[in-house]
Amino acid sequence: MNRLHGAVSLPPEQAGYRSLLQDAGMICYPIIMRCVFQRWVRVEALLHGVGLGSCCLGQWDSLCTHVVTLTTPSFEQLKLVNPSQYRFEHLVTQMKWRLQEGRGEAVYQIGVEDNGLLVGLSEEEMRASLKTLRRMAEKVGADITVLREREVDYDSDVPRKITEVLVRKVPDNQQFLDLRVAVLGNVDSGKSTLLGVLTQGELDNGRGRARLNLFRHLHEIQSGRTSSISFEILGFNSKGEVVNYSDSRTAEEICESSSKMITFIDLAGHHKYLKTTIFGLTSYCPDFAMLVVSANTGIAGTTREHLGLAMALKVPFFIVISKVDLCSKATVERTVKQLERILKQPGCNKLPLLVNSDDDAVTAAQQFAQSPNITPIFTLSSVSGENLDLLKVFLNILPPLTNSKEQEELMQQLTEFQVDEIYTVPEVGTVVGGTLSSGICREGENLVVGPTDDGKFLRLKVCSIQRNRSACRVLRAGQAATLALGPFDRSLLRKGMVMVSPEMNPTICSVFEAEIVLLFHATTFRKGFQVTVHVGNVRQTAIVEKIHGKDKLRTGEKAVVRFRFIKHPEYLKIGAKLLFREGVTKGIGHVTDLQAITTKENGLEESLGPGQLSF
Repeated sequence: MNRLHGAVSLPPEQAGYRSLLQDAGMICYPIIMRCVFQRWVRVEALLHGVGLGSCCLGQWDSLCTHVVTLTTPSFEQLKLVNPSQYRFEHLVTQMKWRLQEGRGEAVYQIGVEDNGLLVGLSEEEMRASLKTLRRMAEKVGADITVLREREVDYDSDVPRKITEVLVRKVPDNQQFLDLRVAVLGNVDSGKSTLLGVLTQGELDNGRGRARLNLFRHLHEIQSGRTSSISFEILGFNSKGEVVNYSDSRTAEEICESSSKMITFIDLAGHHKYLKTTIFGLTSYCPDFAMLVVSANTGIAGTTREHLGLAMALKVPFFIVISKVDLCSKATVERTVKQLERILKQPGCNKLPLLVNSDDDAVTAAQQFAQSPNITPIFTLSSVSGENLDLLKVFLNILPPLTNSKEQEELMQQLTEFQVDEIYTVPEVGTVVGGTLSSGICREGENLVVGPTDDGKFLRLKVCSIQRNRSACRVLRAGQAATLALGPFDRSLLRKGMVMVSPEMNPTICSVFEAEIVLLFHATTFRKGFQVTVHVGNVRQTAIVEKIHGKDKLRTGEKAVVRFRFIKHPEYLKIGAKLLFREGVTKGIGHVTDLQAITTKENGLEESLGPGQLSF
């Protein structure tokens, strides 16, 4: 927020970074104290001020030995009262850069000194500073929302405050920020009911009315249990206000009014549908996971298993304890302590953070994305609405995991779209749903899809694109969408395929090797054992052909294992996360080697369906 003052002698290897800051229109010099604690506070303030990620901490720490002089920052620089035209333009440029780094979001702290000291501003100064910040936001097409205010005890007779402000870009051309949250938890823990309350804007009646709109099949309505993967959306506008079906009739209206979109992936809780839950976690690439635990039953059923899946796939998760209206306060506290005990165990090593206020929710959202060890815990009720607003505050501020630079690098790669769902829509034709892993996909673009059962790739054309049921012309890396393929023969498609650019020359394999850890097996894991392998959107049975260096594996042991798919080849990439299971047998790992079959050996073929397009 504030410009940082001080004279710093940069070594030659750091000189390029100063040029980068100057090119971005910044006058920004670090002050780094010799005390370890103050050094950390000062560096953190610097990173917050210029919008850098934690990956740069090492660079700034290396500057500590190069500080030659220090100067005290002018207090006038800590506020935004009547800035000159030159400084105003500089601040606007800085805000543009911060919004770009934060993919449309940035948090400003007003009244905080460069070294982290909470100085605060008077009422009049704070009002003038917020007015200037609002002018800056209007200049870049953004809105501001005051997250929290706090009085500080500073050496002054005048009451002083600090304010934290969220600046969010107003979306243009449907380019809202989209975060995917997978919803995990045991059966009957209240997952679907919670999503119904969040997305419909109405509290539940205690008998599951809120979840009815989420179910896709008749047997789900009759049993009250989710057996398939469903998607629900919750929007936030540029002012941080909730946008859902309570004030919007269609998903299109929600998308048009939202600057930030939370897409909930509702997964099954019953052990019978575990393969569907695993497919949802591996295929849809969620940014975060929400583990729902019933307050009255505690950790039961598949709760531990779902928690282990999220950790194995390295998906950051937060916990929601539901149904607190059914329990006494002592029961809720017992469930919280039970969760805290599990989270602190070796192998988990999480730091639980119980959210009881708006202030806690803001802190949890900011720290959650930065530190993988923090696990926020919410206690709420979908019937009484208790603490429901705290979860909304958390979701509103929750930042994306990837910054703009990483996003740009993904978009520079060749197009790769994962096929997760296949539909037939009247008057539209074949439609596929999934996630764009890399590159950019445009309406009318020619791609190839495969591999088929005999290892072929077929040519096709993308006729139209929709995101959250709203039409768009361009799909960017990391975004989920549905693509209309016209009269393409649906029988030639299946889940697990990929649609890629023809220039990629995609490779496929039936045999691959992976470095695995056997999480559990009743006896010994040997050659010839068959397991169901999950790699991204690929799900197929494979047989163990060889265990390198060993004859057998027991629970907890590691090894490099060669697998062979028993049905058809698949598109895999080295380094991809792998999860396999068979009954109670479970293991995780990553792909280390492929015995590839190139598309040149298999060739590109045209679809046998009617109206297939070629190029």
